[in-house]
Amino acid sequence: MRQPTHKLELLSPAREAAIGREAILHGADAVYIGGPSFGARHNAGNSLSDIAALSDFAHRYGAKIFVTLNTILHDNELEPARRLIHRLYDAGVDALIVQDMGILQMDIPPIDLHASTQCDIRSVEKARFLSEVGFSQIVLARELSLPQIAAIRDSIDANIEFFIHGALCVAYSGQCYISHAQTGRSANRGDCSQACRLPYTLKDEQGRVVAYEKHLLSLKDNDQSDNLTALIDAGVRSFKIEGRYKDMSYVKNITAYYRQRLDAILEQRPALCHASLGRTRHFFTPSPDKTFHRGSTDYFVRERQMDIGAFESPKFIGVPIGEVTAVAAEHLDVSVSETLHNGDGLNVQVKRDIVGLRANTVEARGEGRYRIWPNEMPPALATLRLPHPLNRNLDHDWQQALLKAPRRPETAFKRLGPASAADGHQRRRRQR
Repeated sequence: MRQPTHKLELLSPAREAAIGREAILHGADAVYIGGPSFGARHNAGNSLSDIAALSDFAHRYGAKIFVTLNTILHDNELEPARRLIHRLYDAGVDALIVQDMGILQMDIPPIDLHASTQCDIRSVEKARFLSEVGFSQIVLARELSLPQIAAIRDSIDANIEFFIHGALCVAYSGQCYISHAQTGRSANRGDCSQACRLPYTLKDEQGRVVAYEKHLLSLKDNDQSDNLTALIDAGVRSFKIEGRYKDMSYVKNITAYYRQRLDAILEQRPALCHASLGRTRHFFTPSPDKTFHRGSTDYFVRERQMDIGAFESPKFIGVPIGEVTAVAAEHLDVSVSETLHNGDGLNVQVKRDIVGLRANTVEARGEGRYRIWPNEMPPALATLRLPHPLNRNLDHDWQQALLKAPRRPETAFKRLGPASAADGHQRRRRQR
């Protein structure tokens, strides 16, 4: 029987340890998470004790924990960063995701280093340099095409990591200075002000308004679900989901979605295998449309795309499901293509604003027709020109199914032995 020669890693984000555990239960082979400091996400840090507990949990499944230490460091932070790296190593962390090359000159333990997307890796030369100086995995820029990824693959020994889902920046990662210029808050220090999600008015050289209060720098979200096989063939081995600010539902849903998509490929490709142990059973149907997104694009992976902007709104408006047909003082009538439930979240666009409501009571009035009594009736609904398009951004019944934890049975791992025997992962005892 032919043995697998390449491991594919599904890499999920975690704002906190509890989300990291759920990511692993829903199929992640690895989780990346912020430590106590120096991670490029303000207010997404975690204590060493939480990271140690998450590492212990992950290693039961042969999964790995990567900690982000990917801000640019000031001189007075070098020694605190070095001490933190030693403590993360003792906590059982498998790798650090870094941007500052000064870390390479530090006296640090033998922990794997991954080059962050903040390193702006777009060329063969940059990738080769990072591979040769010791990075075991590099995160390529989101803007690259399949031929560009393949060219880098052919030139380096390091593993290639690539973002397959989540938010897109309008600038190259690590090269955006809008936030710092406008507010003094640096994205390279983990404190981006999200200037690209703000509304702007565009005028031509005569001062005439071309676009008024549009989100002209806001991009749709990345979605490479239809390009996974091509990315594998181009050399990607770690498939990264963006979202260290995302909530539990998002991480569970998107992780499960890509776990199923990758598993379908693994079924057909005996030379490929999971990077962790066991299999995940899901009790819901994963769907990227059900949790936060701004629309989707596969960006420039296949070819340069024109329709990449989320210019109307950077918010999550959900999916179109029908129309509002009548509005009364305390209720509204709708005609929809989906089954509605008590607790659903709905919204309409009124001029430039997204007006949302929560369905307190939903009453069927015929096929595809419902009367809805919201928790609170938004006054703006009285101004609608009917019929008016209606979106749903929270499916209550689907969310309830999402709350059920999948079972990733540990009995399978007991037959295989500890993670170190199964996948070469070297476990370390945490120093007390």
